[in-house]
Amino acid sequence: MIKVIAVGKIKESALETLMTDYQHRIEPYSKIMVESLKDEPTSEDTSLNQLAIETECQAILSRIKNEDYVILLELKGKLIDSESLAQEIQKGYNQSSKNIVFVIGGSMGVNDSVRQRANILWKLSANTFPHQIVRLLVLEQIYRSFRILNNHPYHK
Repeated sequence: MIKVIAVGKIKESALETLMTDYQHRIEPYSKIMVESLKDEPTSEDTSLNQLAIETECQAILSRIKNEDYVILLELKGKLIDSESLAQEIQKGYNQSSKNIVFVIGGSMGVNDSVRQRANILWKLSANTFPHQIVRLLVLEQIYRSFRILNNHPYHK
């Protein structure tokens, strides 16, 4: 199963519709679940922000099992093209992982405990995107990965 854990809610109905479409496209290849976690408010006080990050990261880690193969979206991660992402997904399945888990942290990022739990740190792009759009892009790339793995045509 593919699981996407993301901090924050989708606020745009058009994005929600597109995400649902990609989830339906993925389902012939794998069960998929997208779980939205509560995002903590940001503050001018850095100690409160650290507490917020800690709270979000505890919620993320509580939803990851020991046997899960975790791909964390991380600004300090490695740029991975579509073909390589498909191979990472296959690698996760080859390691007998029950779930391939994609983690999208909150606007303040994640702490070292989440980074250390991840099998792969994936930098989606050198550009900055809103978290809502990142979710859509991740779902599109998961779908594209399954198309690649099953030797189906996909747009390059």
